[in-house]
Amino acid sequence: MLNKDKKEIDFGYKTIKRSEKQKLVNSVFDSVANKYDYMNDLTSFGIHRLWKNDLINWLAPQNNQNLADIAGGTGDIAKKFLEAGGGNAHVYDINQKMLNIGEMKNGNTKKIKWTIASAENIPAPESSYERATMGFGLRNITDRIKSLREVYRILKPGGRFICLEFSHVENDAIRKLYDNWSFNFMPLIGKQITGNKDAYTYLVESIRQFPTQPELAQMFSEVGFSRVKFRNLSNGIVALHSGWKI
Repeated sequence: MLNKDKKEIDFGYKTIKRSEKQKLVNSVFDSVANKYDYMNDLTSFGIHRLWKNDLINWLAPQNNQNLADIAGGTGDIAKKFLEAGGGNAHVYDINQKMLNIGEMKNGNTKKIKWTIASAENIPAPESSYERATMGFGLRNITDRIKSLREVYRILKPGGRFICLEFSHVENDAIRKLYDNWSFNFMPLIGKQITGNKDAYTYLVESIRQFPTQPELAQMFSEVGFSRVKFRNLSNGIVALHSGWKI
């Protein structure tokens, strides 16, 4: 969460100047980009793919819809959107390495565009897209409200946004097991695979600092989204948040 002093913000369990967060986040993803997808498979036992399938199933893509995948990284969600019948996709991400890897992975399709951009300043006209998604990106953004406003701005009236993000586990027993895995094993695996233990320590801590499911739903409503709902997956390890631009 933000500190009372708006000049400061969380970076995992550390408190830093707001002006420093984006640079530090970029450094984290630069260091793990080449192994990012592999680490997602390893640390989630592949379940992240099922979570993304749940996002796409709820989104229900149609061939006349264009998707903006914000903080889209290597394009997993954009690819699934197309495979499920969506029209075209545009991946926006602030990290060039992640985009490069995504473009190499999906180079055989012209239906995905790739643009380096901050989620706080999306280079798209107002009312450009029928659908928007964000997977595991919102907690790394410095000004989350500004980013949500940008997503709302670029959606057409009648457009829908779904965010997939790590959240807060409701069951005490599951939370204890999840915390043990997260804090004691994930950073060590990250060090072994990527050479950067600190990057995965940050990623684990950032999850615990993220707003709760009701708090994030309130943020959706605050920027103008209607019919706001959330769904917990895997007992709240992650959650899907949906909102419409009516």
